[in-house]
Amino acid sequence: MKNYNEALQELEEIAQRMERGDYDIETMKSDVETAKKLIKFCRQRLTKTEEEINAIVSEDSD
Repeated sequence: MKNYNEALQELEEIAQRMERGDYDIETMKSDVETAKKLIKFCRQRLTKTEEEINAIVSEDSD
C-alpha cells in the first residue's frame, strides 16, 4: 500500500475530479471504490500513529 502522504494526495486528486465533474459513470464508480479504500487506510495509519505517540508519551511520564 501507499504511505499516508501518497494516499492523501490521491484522495485530493479524486476530490478535485469530483468537484470539476470530470467523470463518466465507470470512472466515478472506480474512484469512489478507491477513495473508500484510501480513507480506510488513512484512518488506520492515523490511529496507529496516535497509539504509538501515546505509548511514547506515557513512557516519558513514568
